[in-house]
This record gives sequence, C-alpha cells and structure tokens, in this order.
Amino acid sequence: MDEKKLHELLKSLTIKEKIGQLIQLSGEFFDVKTATTGPQKKLGISSETIDLCGSVLNVSGANKTREIQDNHLKKNRIPLMFMSDIVYGFKTIYPIPLGLGATWDPDLIKKDYSNTADEARASGNHVALAPMVDLVRDARWGRVLESTGEDPYLNSQFAGAMVKGLQHDFDKTHGIAACVKHFAAYGAVESGKEYNSVDMSEQKLRQDYLPSYKAAVDAGTKMIMTAFNTLNGVPVTGNQWLLKDILRKEWGFDGVLISDYAAVSELVNHGFVATNREAAESAFDATIDIDMKSPCYANELQPLLESGRIQSERVDEACWRILKLKNDMGLFEDPYRGASNDAEKSQLLTPAKRALARKTADEACVLLKNDGILPLSTEKKVALIGPYSDSQELIGLWAVHGDVEDVVSIQSAFTEKLRDNNLRATPGTSILEEDSDYHGMGLTTEQFKNSMLSAAEKQENNHEVSTLCKWADVIVMPVGEHTVQSGEAGSRSNIELPQEQIKLIHRVAKFKKPIILITISGRPLVLTDIENGVNAILQAWFPGTEGGHAIADIIFGEVNPSGRLSMGFPRAVGQLPQYYSHLSTGRAPETSGHSSRYTSKYNDIKEGPLYPFGFGLSYSHVEYHNLAVNSNTMMKDEQIKVTVDIENKSDVPGIETVQLYIQDVFASVVQPTKELKSFKRVVLTAHEQKKIEFSIFPEMLKFYNSNCQWGVEPGKFNVYIGPNSEDCLKSSFEYV
Repeated sequence: MDEKKLHELLKSLTIKEKIGQLIQLSGEFFDVKTATTGPQKKLGISSETIDLCGSVLNVSGANKTREIQDNHLKKNRIPLMFMSDIVYGFKTIYPIPLGLGATWDPDLIKKDYSNTADEARASGNHVALAPMVDLVRDARWGRVLESTGEDPYLNSQFAGAMVKGLQHDFDKTHGIAACVKHFAAYGAVESGKEYNSVDMSEQKLRQDYLPSYKAAVDAGTKMIMTAFNTLNGVPVTGNQWLLKDILRKEWGFDGVLISDYAAVSELVNHGFVATNREAAESAFDATIDIDMKSPCYANELQPLLESGRIQSERVDEACWRILKLKNDMGLFEDPYRGASNDAEKSQLLTPAKRALARKTADEACVLLKNDGILPLSTEKKVALIGPYSDSQELIGLWAVHGDVEDVVSIQSAFTEKLRDNNLRATPGTSILEEDSDYHGMGLTTEQFKNSMLSAAEKQENNHEVSTLCKWADVIVMPVGEHTVQSGEAGSRSNIELPQEQIKLIHRVAKFKKPIILITISGRPLVLTDIENGVNAILQAWFPGTEGGHAIADIIFGEVNPSGRLSMGFPRAVGQLPQYYSHLSTGRAPETSGHSSRYTSKYNDIKEGPLYPFGFGLSYSHVEYHNLAVNSNTMMKDEQIKVTVDIENKSDVPGIETVQLYIQDVFASVVQPTKELKSFKRVVLTAHEQKKIEFSIFPEMLKFYNSNCQWGVEPGKFNVYIGPNSEDCLKSSFEYV
C-alpha cells in the first residue's frame, strides 16, 4: 500500500494492536494444542497477546508459515513477520562465518547470502537474524563461530557484503531483511564467557568494535539486534547512549531495533532495574522496537502509557517502523511473500547452490602446515582415522534449518577420489569423552549416549587403528570439536582437542607413517603440542553441506588452498585474548633495552601466536620483493602509492592474498603495532610475476584521540605488505 494508506492504518489501530506489533514470540506459541498450557503459561502472557503478536521466531517451511499466517489473519488485519536464525545458510549450509572470513573474499560471500535469502524466502522467512558482525579476539568465547574474525577492517568488508547479499534487489518479492547483531561489543565479553560483561574505553569501542556495525548500517540493513552484555556497567538492552545517541542520532539508523532473546526481562537479572515494568520502560526509552520472547512489553507498556511514563507518540514511532518494513516487503499484498512448495522445490539445495557452497568451502579451508606431503597422490593407500571420518556433523551449531543428512562426509568424498582398495576408515574414538557434561548442554542423554563408542566398539576400533596404520601409506585424521562445544553458550576454558582424540593422534604417530590432520572446529584451537608430530594440518572449520568435497578437493590437489586466517591461533589458552593489532608497550621484547626477563611476555612460552592473523599456506610458493613508496611525504587531501613485486616461484597456479598494514609510529594515543588497511586477492599463474599497487589516503591514517575525535596527526607511518600479519616487507613515510 502507499505510505498515505499506511499512515491511515497506523492511526486506526488500537493501543493493544500497536503494542502487539512490538512483541515477538517463538513458534511454539502458535501450536494450538500446547500454547495455552505450556509456553503461554510459562511466559505469563495472555491469549490476546498471542493473537496480536507482530512477529514469529524460528518457524520455517512454506506449509507451516502459511498455516500460521492464515490462522493469524482470521483475527488480525496486519500480517505476521517471520524471522529466523539464518546465520550461514538456510538449507544449503556454508562454512561457519569464521571460515567465511578466512576466504578474504567478500564478493563470494555476498553471493552465498543472496542464495541464502532465496532459499529462506521460498520457505516463508522474511528476516534473517544475521549477519553477526561482532569483533572477536578471545577464542574461548563460543560465538567466535559466528564472526568473521579479529580485525575491524576485514569484518567491515564482510558485514557490508552479507547485508547486501541478504537484501539483494530488496522489494516486495526479492531478498529478505538483514538483522545485524549483536550491537554492540558483545565479542569483548570478559574471559570469553557467554553473556558476560564488557568494560572498555569509548576510544577503543569506536576505533575497533563499532566499525563493522557502522558498515552494516551504511549497507542499508533493515534491522539491528541488541547485545546481551553490559557495556561499562550499563546493559546494552537499556543503554540509551549506545542505542539512541550513537545508533539512532549519530549514525541515522531509522530501521527496526529488536532485543535479543528475553533480554528485556533480563535487565532485572543484571541488577539494572527492579521490576519488569521498569525493564520495559528502560528498553523502550532506549528505542528498542521489538521485545523478543519476554513478557515485558506485552504486560507493561499499556500501564506505562496510562501512567504517563512513556508517550503514545513513541509507541506510534516504534509501530510505524515495523509496519513500514512489512509494507516494504509487500506483506499487505502477499502475506506469504511467495512462499510455496513449488518455490521450495526450485530454490532449496539446488545443484548450483551446492556448487557455490563447495567453492566457498574450498576457499575457507586454511592450510596451516605442509612439509610437502600435500597434495596427496590418489595412488597412495589412505587410512582415514578419526571421529569425523564418516560423520555428516559438519554444519556446526548455528545451522538451525540445515539437515546433516544433506551433508557430504569426508569418507564419502574420498571414495570419489580413490579406488576401493586404496581407502579404509575407522573413527578411532568418539568425539567427546564419556565424562563430558555436554549431555546436559545441547545433547539429550540419548544423543550423548549414541555419540559414545560402546566397550565392544572401542575394542574393535583399537584393533582397526593398528591394522590400518600398518596397511596405509599415509594417514588422514579428521578430528575436532563436537558441534555443541562451540556456538552460543559454547564458552570453553580449554580449547585443545578433546583428550581422547589427542591420545589417538599420539598413538597413530608411533607407527611412523605420514599424518595429515584435518581439524573441524568452531574456533581457533590450541594445537601446539600436536603440530610438531604431524606432517600437515588443514583447518576446515565446520565446512557446511559440501564440506567433505571441499576437504577432498584440497587434500588431493584439485584445488590449491587459498584460505587465510581471519583470527590467529594461540600457542596456549593463557595468551587469550590475543590479536595481532595489539598496542606498543614500553618494554616490547623486540625493542626494549632491558634484559629478557623484564619485557612484556610470558616466560614459559614462545612469544606470539602459533599461526598469525592472515596466515595460510598454498601449493604455490610466492615471494615478495621491492616494496616501494612513491613519496616520502603525504600532504593533506593527497594520496601516495605503494607497490610490491610478487612472484610465483612454483609450477602451481594459485591465489595470493596480498595484505597491506599501516602503523602510526607516534601518536597522542598509542596506536597498534600494525593495522590492516587493504588487501588484494591476486591470481598468479605458474612462475608469474606481478607488480601490485595500493593507494594510501589520509582517511586510512585516522584514529580516535583521547577526546574521541576522529582525525589524523602529523608524523611517521610505517607501511607493511606481506602474506600475513607477521611476514611483511616494511617501508615508511611522513604525514605533514
């Protein structure tokens, strides 16, 4: 409908109808048989609230969404909006976002999210609760799985691409709305512990943690979700400075703002307010439009209005934003938005979508070590030994609508490459230990029991491991975290492989056969004690629907690995949080004149990460030469050019990700030792040489000073170019 009619609709609504638009409930509330006796009673809301509810969480499937919409419209004149956690795929599952970040290929990821939008729309979803753009620097936090990594610039590139992909050609029939999360600084929770607090300076918040959210706003995201954490003592759900002053006023975001799950009522648990009524008032004053799965708006907004604590104009404003989004989607003309069985058949898990998922997984895998054993000849006798050998559990925790039955396992993919008599496999051990507590955290007792090997199976596996190790020319070991060990509420104090898998690796190593380790995980793992005992390591993350194919593509050399880490791997958990762009210190080991003991380091471990940000090997061998800056000085409003020669010294064509970093050497606020400012993915044929050019602009030199003013100061700047954040050539210039 046109905007005039939409305003007329808003004016005609009762206060209860308006408040209803501000409430989101999950799918179980719309099950006629159980809603009143189960979830409704537990949440403490009325049947009228359910009838007037404006949006639904995590219901999918054309038939189901159409059924719920039909029942709703019998009682209402405003259609429901269906939202889902669609974080890295709908039915076609891509690698987890930390793997997507490792592609360093935002254009490819934009295509992934466009495909995801097409699938989700066909199944009746209108909003993806994604992308998650939180900056992450502590691998203990389970939700690093959902982020593209530790760097503000790289995260910003992906944030914009993901939003544009989901909302491609957005109109009444194309794209779905993106809901960026979690605003803000959720990735900085203390100790990497879920739902924890965050304390940081405004300068650090603005310089490191806000850029990716701002990039998403600039890309036109329709919605934003608030974070669970407190920020400097104030819960984000009620933080007017963050939501109203920065997001709404400073950035001009006029889209829909939604709380996270039950976060409004949790303002009481935080100790920020004493009652649900105060919680509703606090969140509403912070301009949150939709209360996700809490009773606060449903039960408290009308009393707050009647008492004059909130104003009717503000209710109209929140309701208008929601109505406008529904209208922009065409829901008043087509409340199903094209969802149908036919649409699902034409869109879900098509060969083309599988092919894109495979290409993405190819690019997401990161080769961490290779002594020359890879790529592997198909003439070798290969033993697959590890709990992920024939597992289809390769999609990770947050692929809510994915089906593991659609996943290509590693063993299945290897079978396509090798003759039958050249491949044998055994799990060797279960993924989790028997004394694990995960049967109460994401796994039912039955699921946990089924994931364990019986005594007889253990004995059989022990025998099979010995037999296969003696038989094989090379041993490929797919190991890793269990799905429930990462993702939301997946914080871990120990981020090593499960102990039974470590024991298996050490046992296999005694047979003195070449070992290729494939690690499946939702986070960087501590691999320090394993790395020296294996010949190659391929970090595959949770690689998605086509994960087995992608791993086989790389192991057997059909694809030259090009993935580069978007989050470094620590040597020990005690180093966390760890990130490459740390600040300079007065006693850095590299520059201090003091004796080794009195420098900034751990005395019981080698300094720095095991594998740094930006790191990744390939089957090519690329060398960097002749870094040159075309001017030693940069004036205001000018730019300088930086060039570097790269040469493929091998017979293998490949993709080289050339990375440019800058350091502000002397500043009124100490700056990081280096920061990523640009990168280029360069295709090189065998023995090809190329000169790569970057432009450096004054905008790339700016930082937030102690007064949180954004600008650049005169002085010396170092320029680094290389294949990762550590192995760089260096030059410098002066900004005057």
